Amino acid sequence: MSEPVRILLVDDQALVRGGFATILDAHPDLCVVGEASTGAEAVAEARRLDPDVVCMDVQMPDMDGLEATRRIVADPQVRAGVLMLTTFQREDYLVEALRAGASGFLLKNSRPSQLVDAVRAVAAGDALLAPELTRAVIARAVAGPPATAPAPPAGGGLPAEVAALTERELEVLGLLARGLSNDEIAAELVVGRATVKTHVSNVLMKLALRDRVQAVVFAHEHGLVTRA
Repeated sequence: MSEPVRILLVDDQALVRGGFATILDAHPDLCVVGEASTGAEAVAEARRLDPDVVCMDVQMPDMDGLEATRRIVADPQVRAGVLMLTTFQREDYLVEALRAGASGFLLKNSRPSQLVDAVRAVAAGDALLAPELTRAVIARAVAGPPATAPAPPAGGGLPAEVAALTERELEVLGLLARGLSNDEIAAELVVGRATVKTHVSNVLMKLALRDRVQAVVFAHEHGLVTRA
């Protein structure tokens, strides 16, 4: 049996941390190994405990969750993915979380099952964005053309790495940028889910991106978004 996913909970409210711990510890494949109430504590505990996932609040005293995320992601001794959790459905939080290096972004009023699924996704290296935010917000929040803008013509200032993508990989990248899941992309392209996973992996490798969240940002910044 594989080891359970190790989770560090970061929130300045003890009741919130306790609620999350109750939800997550109810699953045998998940284990809360530590808690922190400030961003500074989160950075220190992430290094000390070596968790797989850090569930990070945005607004905290001492150091906010965005700065703590930047430091955790930049620390070569920490391998954890960061799942941002916030009460506020704000575009600026989403964008800054993505740019800080978070692998996921979820609203605190999400269902318990969504929190569990999000932690598992981040632990698996997949990444996740709150459905409530992804489609409606990401196109406006990330710098670059709107989601309905066509891709710019070849040679129009795109990074050289884009030329390495196949036509199908470009298509997958554009659908990722619309916030589609692997299953939704598979249905859109009429291919198997395993095929989509392979295409996503190839896109990330060729563009030197960490996860699909970075792929969303990249696509919007460079106008590589498939029309809805």
